[in-house]
Amino acid sequence: MALDLEEYLRTAFRDKLRLQTVPVWDGAVLLPSTRLLLKRQEVAEVERVLQSQRDEFRQRMERLEQRRQQLGQRKDQLRDVVLKFNVFLKAAAARQERALWRVEEERARAAGQGAEAARLRQELTGLLQRREHLARRLRSLRGFSDYLQGVLARTEQFQDVPAMLARFGVLAGARAALAQQAEAGQERLAQGWARLRRYQEETSSELLRTNNELTQLRARLEAARHEVLQGESCWAHVQSTATQKTLLLGQIKLAVLNLFQLATARLKVPTDMALEDTEAQLDTVLLCMQDLTAICAELRPRQMGPCPPRLPAATSMHPRRHGGARVPPSRE
Repeated sequence: MALDLEEYLRTAFRDKLRLQTVPVWDGAVLLPSTRLLLKRQEVAEVERVLQSQRDEFRQRMERLEQRRQQLGQRKDQLRDVVLKFNVFLKAAAARQERALWRVEEERARAAGQGAEAARLRQELTGLLQRREHLARRLRSLRGFSDYLQGVLARTEQFQDVPAMLARFGVLAGARAALAQQAEAGQERLAQGWARLRRYQEETSSELLRTNNELTQLRARLEAARHEVLQGESCWAHVQSTATQKTLLLGQIKLAVLNLFQLATARLKVPTDMALEDTEAQLDTVLLCMQDLTAICAELRPRQMGPCPPRLPAATSMHPRRHGGARVPPSRE
């Protein structure tokens, strides 16, 4: 829009600046003063036209400035109007929304009131039925009321029927509490009997197991005693056998010692060995017997009979001593 206004002003200014046609005079005919006057007239005319165009342009610019100011004011007014209209539209939308919300709320309230009314009618019907039921029950309990009044008149301990009923209610509560305590005591007693029976069963099973273990231990004890008796009998037999063997060994040692002493005394063999060395003594006796047998075999002729049996060689592991049982020929 600003470009169109500028182009319009430029075109108008160009049209206004167009000079009017000045008549052409022949320069050869006119005088210089005349030509000067003509030039001055032309300049004055041009100045007048320019001044008029300047005035017109200034007026037009003033009008345009006024128009611009008016347009700015109109624009501001239009902006204010648009803002007010937007505010109005927002307010209208809000009012419409609030109106719709109120309508919905009214509808919901109406529906709730209808449901509440239906519920209240149903509750009223139930209350009327309960009232009728209570009236029938009151009529049926009329005799009990007369009975309670008669009891109150006869007892003369209470002021009115509610006090008497409260007293009997307390007594009934105490009776119920006592019955509950008795039931709890019975339950505890039953639990105690159950625990006692369980303990007796456990004790009996433990006692039975202990008796079984005692029987096994007694059997093992009897077996151990039997083994001990067998061991003692075996030990006595071993001791008796050892005693017999010891006695027999002592007899053998004595016999060997006697033989050794006899042989050494007869043959006059030096006895330079210990008395406890039975094996050496026995070897000495055997050597002596072998020597004697050999001597007998040499002295007896072969025709008189067979040779006597050959004695076994000495079995001792001891080396032969230098004074052995060998008898020299000079002592035969």
